Amino acid sequence: MPTISWFYGIAIRMYWNDHSPPHFHALYGDDEATIALSDLTILEGYIPKRALTIVCEWAALHREELERDWELCRLKQMPDKIAPLP
Repeated sequence: MPTISWFYGIAIRMYWNDHSPPHFHALYGDDEATIALSDLTILEGYIPKRALTIVCEWAALHREELERDWELCRLKQMPDKIAPLP
């Protein structure tokens, strides 16, 4: 499972050939949430509200890159790294 970005102690990952709907995984400490690309809602799991706010801010800035990485993962290709929040 490639880590595509890392910021403020949050890892953003995608799994190869993962199930629909398109999503990514945000890991913060011992917590993990699966977040939909379409509306940035939690599909499964939990991360603290502050971490979720940061993740959603980042994802909104990089939505097109996330969608490209989703397609690469579906094809079992290495996704591109995405810049963290400054």
